Amino acid sequence: MTFKFEERATPVLTRGDMRDVLNPSVFNGAMFYSEFDGRTWHTAQATGPDGENWTATRGPRLSPDPSTWEGDYIAANGTVLPPDLGRFSYWYVAGPKERPRLGLAWYKDGWSKHPKPVLEPGPYGSWDEEGVADPYVIKIDAHFYLYFLGQDRARRQRLGVARSVDGVHWQKLRSNPILELGDGGAFDENGLGEPAVWQSHGFYWMLYTGRDRAENRRLGLARSTDGVHWQRLPTVFSGSQAWDSKVICDPTVEVHGDEIRVWFGGGDIARPDENLNGQIGFGILRATLGQ
Repeated sequence: MTFKFEERATPVLTRGDMRDVLNPSVFNGAMFYSEFDGRTWHTAQATGPDGENWTATRGPRLSPDPSTWEGDYIAANGTVLPPDLGRFSYWYVAGPKERPRLGLAWYKDGWSKHPKPVLEPGPYGSWDEEGVADPYVIKIDAHFYLYFLGQDRARRQRLGVARSVDGVHWQKLRSNPILELGDGGAFDENGLGEPAVWQSHGFYWMLYTGRDRAENRRLGLARSTDGVHWQRLPTVFSGSQAWDSKVICDPTVEVHGDEIRVWFGGGDIARPDENLNGQIGFGILRATLGQ
């Protein structure tokens, strides 16, 4: 099986007066995304009937609370799942930039937040000792699976997975990290992040962001039979337009037959974090069988 990525030429959501808009998470005609105002990352929302034409709602939907564990830097870079018991769940990054962790919020006639982090960095000497970030959650049978970035004391960023029955209490799996850095000279030799996972054609698939030595970002592809043990594939996707020439990152996916609809962040400045001139794009990942 091979995949071809067909990218729309222009962003589907522009940054306006923000430094960056990135990290889309889409469901049922709504997009939750991250906006950076030069100091703080907030979660914002846009609506669109067809996935390609979006209208941003005015003002942030979720912001960090400095009086809590969240601090004042970020409450964004999240992932949303469809409503359960009449409310949807949103896992997001918060805490200090140097050692982030994951929180959980719900929306039903207004936002409410779980009072504590739901996923913390690991213990001394672990692969995710210095932070966890970039959540992406899917449901497999009776369990939620959360794919995330972990950072160790050497600032190496790799990917891991945790499992939960309620979306609040998570167990990191012993197989972590599930995807290692690429070899020297590879597109992902400097760091991995922002996984997006889906099921199709008898496998689990993952798009993820890879950072090279010059801090350009591209999307890699991995495959799994169980959602836990992953095989890196040679396929790599780069931004094809001027606006995402240096960075293509933060994928979120929706399965639509043989097409995988992909929303992603892009930028024309190669940096590892923010101030990328970040905007949000859209493309179709088409699967071809028998090749």
